[in-house]
Amino acid sequence: MQELSLAANPLTELLDALVRQFQGLFDLNGRIGLLFILLSYSVAYLLYRQRRVGSGCASFWQFIGGRQVLLHPSALLDYRYYFVRALLRVVLIVPVIGLVDPHVLHSADYMAFFTRLWGARPQLGENLGLSLFYGLGVFLINDFASYWTHRAFHSRWLWEFHKVHHVAPVLVPLTASRVHVVEKLADSLLTLVLLGAYSGAFWYLCGGEVSRYTLFGVTYLVFIFNCLAANLRHTHIWLSFGPRLEHVLNSPAQHQIHHSDAPHHFHRNFGTNLSIWDWMFGTLYTTTHTPERLSFGTAERDAHRYQSLYSLIVLPFIDTTRKLLESTDNRGLRRRV
Repeated sequence: MQELSLAANPLTELLDALVRQFQGLFDLNGRIGLLFILLSYSVAYLLYRQRRVGSGCASFWQFIGGRQVLLHPSALLDYRYYFVRALLRVVLIVPVIGLVDPHVLHSADYMAFFTRLWGARPQLGENLGLSLFYGLGVFLINDFASYWTHRAFHSRWLWEFHKVHHVAPVLVPLTASRVHVVEKLADSLLTLVLLGAYSGAFWYLCGGEVSRYTLFGVTYLVFIFNCLAANLRHTHIWLSFGPRLEHVLNSPAQHQIHHSDAPHHFHRNFGTNLSIWDWMFGTLYTTTHTPERLSFGTAERDAHRYQSLYSLIVLPFIDTTRKLLESTDNRGLRRRV
């Protein structure tokens, strides 16, 4: 009986992961929640009312893409992958984080290190101002880490893993979850290290732990940005904030530019919520209220290879291995020549 119980545990854990992923559609702890999707499409409806005369769309359903987008095979694949990603997290990401975590310095470790180095600090006490300031730092660190992870995965050796996100020929809100497990793992590890260092230093200066200010259980800036039509980034609905504001805030139009298959749009707008990193590091592309004609995809134009869950998960490993072998063979050939 004990062996049966142990064997059943992994299955129970996987089923729990699927349930939690489904419940995630109804809570506020992520961008892909029904409330945020509803708010985004409410903004889209206002845009439809404003543009319907010249848009050529007879209905709001057509304006947001209709069957051609929302029920496209690529969109249906995104809907399935959203739940498979929960299983991959349990099977791959959680065990790896569990192995690495003991070897990473955490907030308390940094705080103890600074205390031993410079002595204890007087405790400032918990207050709203500190919580707001701490939450701002957490938000900026997360966004900064996401920018550099995203940019790194556009490089030659990591591109195949990020490519699964870009080969989508249509964009729907759940396309945001089409992220390969290797990329998600890298982003989690970098964020873990940076947040640990930031929190430890901040807590030391304050003389003790400081909690983030939250709205409905969500870090307040994440909640605010999710309310600002964040889910329109992965749609065909053009919403530009204008060139000036887009130097700081990432608009849906800017992220659609990032997904464009036009060469002059490549390697632009890596930011998630903020465009300030793109501005600082030379990857910014701003938009205007006049929509650009876009088609989505990659330079390789091989979306036909990515039409199954298997291809989204396994093909990046195969293609990266092939690249490595070809590079090794070429180096060997050059030495012989």
